[in-house]
Amino acid sequence: MAETQTATVTFGVFDETSQHESRVALTPDIVNRLRKVGVSCLIEKGAGIAAHYTDDDYAKAGAEVLDADTIVARADALGFIGRPDRALVERLRPGTWVIGMLGSFTDGDYIDALSAAGLIGVAMERLPRQLSSAQSMDEMTSQNSVMGYKAALVAADAYGSFFPMMTTAAGTIRPAKVLILGAGIAGLQAIGTARRLGAVVTAYDVRPASRDEVESLGAKFLDLGLDFSAGQGEGGYARALNAEEQVAQQTAVDEKAAGFDVIITTAKVPGRKPPVLLTARGVEGLKRGSVIVDCAASELGGNVEGSTIGTSVTDGGVTIIGAPYLSSQVPNTASNLLARNVADVLAHFVRDGRLAIKAGEELDDALIVTAAAAAADQTADATK
Repeated sequence: MAETQTATVTFGVFDETSQHESRVALTPDIVNRLRKVGVSCLIEKGAGIAAHYTDDDYAKAGAEVLDADTIVARADALGFIGRPDRALVERLRPGTWVIGMLGSFTDGDYIDALSAAGLIGVAMERLPRQLSSAQSMDEMTSQNSVMGYKAALVAADAYGSFFPMMTTAAGTIRPAKVLILGAGIAGLQAIGTARRLGAVVTAYDVRPASRDEVESLGAKFLDLGLDFSAGQGEGGYARALNAEEQVAQQTAVDEKAAGFDVIITTAKVPGRKPPVLLTARGVEGLKRGSVIVDCAASELGGNVEGSTIGTSVTDGGVTIIGAPYLSSQVPNTASNLLARNVADVLAHFVRDGRLAIKAGEELDDALIVTAAAAAADQTADATK
């Protein structure tokens, strides 16, 4: 059994609860896990309530339950579900590590603000998923898995009939036909959940490897008659299609979509505008009563043309649910997974009793996004 080290690094987490957010970036079991690698934990009062963890749960695990100002003053590193807002960035002490989904692919001004404040930004969206050592740190995989599971439940709830085939004295009700667009982590979970609910499931993805994954779960692979054999992108994500490929894919999907009762779209491109998989024409072709759950809906758009965050019903009677917050609707499990991801990222940088960076190490170079990090590491090296 690993011995608990004397805590030399202090890690803090704030209450990020909002209308759409119920998760927390630290759970009581992770408090124990971090203490074993020399990290003490601070958490803001009430931060875990929405995820069903009380302040007493954290205190019993060994965390200090404090107000936000005290955490700002004492923490060496801070963990976030998303990222600190600009007002909080201005309050943080120079040299503080900020770990979370920082939006580094699309918001260079924000990263510049972190750097200007002397903060060390650790952008979890840049995690190199191909590294076996990084698998337990992969927040996108863990949260997308929860999202895909919940998407199938949301679709089943909104659909006006049964998902499974039912034989009754009044006749037989056919099973729902469900189409999953995007067969990554979220899509595969949606496939498995919809299948367990009894639906007949078909799925599509541009990545060649996805066919075997889809069929291994008992679903059919949608053949669009197109060849995107180079559909695999970096880090296991689907690559962005060029304009010609997008048009061909959209046309084919629009034609096929009319045969389905429920469509779930899960194709996110990390940090970028999601691809449109189903156009307005395709939505118009769906039967009245059909349901679409667009997991990629955002301020940048979604996988469904015209989809917005929230629920809407078209003139043709199709329900479109723009649902980017599904992981937060399973707050306990999602928090357990996310807290492990954040904690393992933090633990990776705890070296010789302090937070440090190894220049030239692939994981470090990928995750650290501020110039302050390099300066801090050089200072540390010079004082050895």
